[in-house]
Amino acid sequence: MTQAKRTPPRLLEVVHVEDLSPSMRRIHLSGEQLNHFPHNSDGAHIKLMLPQAHQQSPVLPTLGEQGPIWPEPHERPIVRTYTVAKYDERLKILAVDFVKHGDNGPASKWAIQAQIGQKIGVAGPAGPARHDATADYFLLITDLSGLPAVRSVLAALPHDAKGQVWIEVQYSVDVIALTPPKGVRVHWLMRGQGLRAGDSRLLLEAVQKLPWDKLTRHGKISVTLAGESAQVVAIRDFLRHERHIPRTQMYAVPYWKDEQTEEQYHAERHKIMDEMDAS
Repeated sequence: MTQAKRTPPRLLEVVHVEDLSPSMRRIHLSGEQLNHFPHNSDGAHIKLMLPQAHQQSPVLPTLGEQGPIWPEPHERPIVRTYTVAKYDERLKILAVDFVKHGDNGPASKWAIQAQIGQKIGVAGPAGPARHDATADYFLLITDLSGLPAVRSVLAALPHDAKGQVWIEVQYSVDVIALTPPKGVRVHWLMRGQGLRAGDSRLLLEAVQKLPWDKLTRHGKISVTLAGESAQVVAIRDFLRHERHIPRTQMYAVPYWKDEQTEEQYHAERHKIMDEMDAS
């Protein structure tokens, strides 16, 4: 999905906060500037613009002929990439899910202390389609960060869809109820205390052990793959080079990298996406 036209960032405010699990918090945002927000945006990428420590409200960029015009560095908002969890067009409420990493990142820190009335900027939505609607079988692979994208795909699938969902979380308390079509099985993998996300191979090994000869008999396979960078790259390479799934049938996006901020990871993430487009 891509934006039909460029729109300036929207200044929104928190209207409700809820915890989906010990590790996941949903923030509901609203405001007059949500008018004309695309109604079919669940799972799409957005940019969140957070206030700096000395600010009550972020100073948002404006749009010029050549693109955004940013404030001076001491006023410039902290930008993080997130995903639309749900947009209610009738109520004009945008929900965004945050993985609670403590104070390790500015977005997680903001979400943990978020109060009704606090301001945040939102740019977008944008991004590629999360699945191939013409496929015969659907394979969805993610961690907590990619749950909104997975939910959006499950909601869009026909009632007779067939497929599997594989989700890695740290603990069983982070398992969140999903409502897939009857023919789509959901599997949860627990990483536990001693294994970092960037070192985990639980999802890769699960995908490698799938009965591929049987799966390919279904016909065209659509892959939705999102989450920690090292895992996404390893699974993407296996699917492309070992199972020969075309890139046109894959949404493979690294949402984050273990032990790196978004600024540190920015260039590498774009390199990974360029490699995907070129393959």
